[in-house]
This record gives sequence, structure tokens and C-alpha cells, in this order.
Amino acid sequence: MNEFQLLAFARGIGFQIAVAIFLMGMMLRLTEIYSLGRKPNLAEPRLVSGASGWHTLYRRFAPPPGMLQTAYITYIGGYVFHIGFMMVFLLFAQHIKMIQELTGLSWPPLPAPIIDFITVVTLVAMLVVLVDRVRAPVKRFLSGFGDYLAWTITFLPVLTGYLAVKHLFLSYTTLLALHIVSVEIFLVLLPFTKIAHTATVWPSRWFNGNTNGRKGVPV
Repeated sequence: MNEFQLLAFARGIGFQIAVAIFLMGMMLRLTEIYSLGRKPNLAEPRLVSGASGWHTLYRRFAPPPGMLQTAYITYIGGYVFHIGFMMVFLLFAQHIKMIQELTGLSWPPLPAPIIDFITVVTLVAMLVVLVDRVRAPVKRFLSGFGDYLAWTITFLPVLTGYLAVKHLFLSYTTLLALHIVSVEIFLVLLPFTKIAHTATVWPSRWFNGNTNGRKGVPV
């Protein structure tokens, strides 16, 4: 398979397969979670100000007191690459055009130099977070294959996209094909890896906050 055949596959049947697996995988994952059921809580709720699911969602946007000083790389690096990843995905002109073709929705893109800067910052932040994970004894001990797999399949779409836009190292056709394939791998594995938290983080935070809120404990 040459680069043109790879690109045609990635843009055609490969993309369709990836989206289908992604949608079915997420439906399966969410069905498993929400079908677990919960025993009814018969205890009388304790009404304490700030103890609720909605307050928990709000509070968890910021690091717990003191943690920013002791784990600044984790928090700052995490914020930077999560926000950067979403900005590159949602505000890059070519991505918006693709979304428009699929859904009919569109919005103004950011200028290309700003997207380039955000992409580089995102890549650097991800590398810093990875090095910190490997160097810190506790984080290294707690990290498994799934953590590194999640990092890799998140990093590669950003890297290959940047290389394709800048025409670095390989031909544009090859880089574009690799970028699309890396995105498709991301979609296929997302429901079955820790990246699934993109869909579960908000409901789980609300649930934990609501559960503890009934006990009068703000979390």
C-alpha cells in the first residue's frame, strides 16, 4: 500500500470503521456504567451549604488546596495539554471544515500562527508530564501499560498533525495519512482505555458530589 492508497483508505472506509467502533464502544461503556444500578439511599439528606454534585463539579476545576505547590507539573501540565488539545481540535480551520462537512456546524477559526503556538505548547506539556511520570518514583510505580497507551494515542494525532501542516520529514500525503490513521486509532481505543474519562468525568464527579452531599460532606 503506497501513501495515496493509505490516504484513500484513511479518508474512506477506515474513517467509517473507526467512527462505528467509537460509537458502539462508547454506547457499551456508558450502558455498563449506568446499568449497574444503585441501592436507594433511605437516609435523610443533610442540607449543608456547598455539599452537592453541582458544587463538586465547580470545585474540581481547581486543584485541592496545597496540591498545586506539591504537584505543580501534574496540574499545570495537565491543564495546559487538555485545554491545548481541545483548542487545536476545535479551532483549527481544517478541523472546523471537517466538522462542518459532517454536521453542518461551523465557527470562526483561530489564526494559523496561534494554532501553531498552541500545538507546540501542547506537545511540550505532554512530554513534560510524561517525563515527570517516569522520573517520580510513586507515579512510575502507579503507572501501567494503560497509562502509557493513553498518552501515546493522544500524543500522536497532535504530533502528526503538526508535522503535516509544517511539511516536516516526510511528504505531505504520507503525513496527512498518518495523522488521520492516528486519529482513527484514538477513536477506536478511546472507549476501551482511560481516555474514556472524556465522557465519564463530569457524570462521575457529579455523582460523587451528590452522594457525599446527602451526607453533608462537600467534596
